[in-house]
Amino acid sequence: MRALVEAQTGLDVRAVVSNRPDAPGLQWAKAKGISTSVVDHREFADRETFDAAMWKAIGDPDAVLLAGFMRILTPGFIERFRNRMLNIHPSLLPAFPGLHTHRQALAAGVKVHGCTVHFVTPTLDSGPIVIQGAVPVHAQDTEQTLAARVLEAEHRIYPQAARWLAQDRLRITEHGTVEVTGAPAAAQSLVSPPAER
Repeated sequence: MRALVEAQTGLDVRAVVSNRPDAPGLQWAKAKGISTSVVDHREFADRETFDAAMWKAIGDPDAVLLAGFMRILTPGFIERFRNRMLNIHPSLLPAFPGLHTHRQALAAGVKVHGCTVHFVTPTLDSGPIVIQGAVPVHAQDTEQTLAARVLEAEHRIYPQAARWLAQDRLRITEHGTVEVTGAPAAAQSLVSPPAER
């Protein structure tokens, strides 16, 4: 969230909404003069009533950017923000959806790992891919060291995807892939330089 705000993406960030009252980003956003609110999922009997409260808190913005939001949203919520809600996932989707992606990558022995910004759809971690960032996997990596390298890539690609969304440059093709108008295809991937060993 902080990387998105600081990157000057062209989005006018109006609010930060969290389902966790202790989320560190809330205090940071308040200090920046950004409106904040909490919709604590533990206070709701089911996903539908939680999502209804989230709708009320969010309103009808041009875009919704999920960052560290670990709740599965209902199809109705997702449909409301169809083609204007992005998420970032710490793997090169479709590889390693769900949780513990760095652990999965290390266990699989992949040599390249990374992150993906995608449109949100009702199927978890499977929406049309906007941009990906790749990082090398080193033999001595742990979940923590690999996660730190992936996070650096996340902070580069998510602001870029948000900028394209703000500029209305993202088009979902009839095949379900994403094109960025006015950009070469290579712009949708970012290969990070090898980190110091």
